[in-house]
Amino acid sequence: MLLAVLAILVCGFSQGQNVGSSPEYIKSLTSNWEGERFADGRPKVSDAVLKRLKKIRVEEAWGYLRRKGYHNQYEGNWQIIHPEEVMTGRVVTAQYMPLRPDYQRTVKLQGAVEKRDTIGGSNSWPIEILEPGDIYVADGYGRIIDGTLIGSNLGNAIYTNSQNGVIFNGGIRDLGGLLEIEGFNGWYRGEDPSYLQEQILTSINAPIRIGRATVLPGDVVLANRHGIMFIPANFVDELVLASEVVALRDEFGFQRLREKKFTAGQIDTRWTDAIKADFMKWIKNYDDSKLPMTRKELSDYLKDNNY
Repeated sequence: MLLAVLAILVCGFSQGQNVGSSPEYIKSLTSNWEGERFADGRPKVSDAVLKRLKKIRVEEAWGYLRRKGYHNQYEGNWQIIHPEEVMTGRVVTAQYMPLRPDYQRTVKLQGAVEKRDTIGGSNSWPIEILEPGDIYVADGYGRIIDGTLIGSNLGNAIYTNSQNGVIFNGGIRDLGGLLEIEGFNGWYRGEDPSYLQEQILTSINAPIRIGRATVLPGDVVLANRHGIMFIPANFVDELVLASEVVALRDEFGFQRLREKKFTAGQIDTRWTDAIKADFMKWIKNYDDSKLPMTRKELSDYLKDNNY
């Protein structure tokens, strides 16, 4: 009788809300992405673009997304394991809530239906699905004491699977051990020696809130000491190229200001035809080996934007 009741419960839960989002749901959330995807449905932004993104300033990414109408993709005021480093990657989301026993039982049963490890804690579930280049992004609602989502053991597991780091709107423990994981980094709210308790995982790869930012699975992260941008995957290629062109414009402008060829007022406003012509001549003689993009990418961008 007990087995029959359990079978009925599991069948009921399997028809209800999943812990992990289905590939179809993730594809619907990220329907503007037209490129390759992971098996779980998340956009697979190329490693080459992620590498180029590391050199983009947060302000440039912020400005680009604001122009596209995305005003809630930045969050700041973090503690950082290695603040001198920049982290980029593809988002895997997780949401945590204060413990409620009946809901916890539901999550555990649904986890069993989804063939997740129900012997250990559910906070290991997002770690088990990480791919190389992923960033584990968790909404721990800012809880630090008893809200430490990882210590050095889980930190090592995360880095083994993703070769990357974490962003936790919550706490961490054993910072000394985490500092010893070469290549691992993390943005978090605070550290505490307590362990995770009275807290449950409620979803994986569903939309979450991180501070004032809305984050979807498959978003791309740009994180440095100045804050974090959560970038919709379909914008990343153009955002990187546009920001690289802005950096070239700045380099040109700074050089001309030092040479006193133009005034600050002239450089810091809409460029005249004379300045544009000077910039085009300057960029034509730019060393191709030092360009962050290909010469064709640059030429096409300048043509499309009326330089």
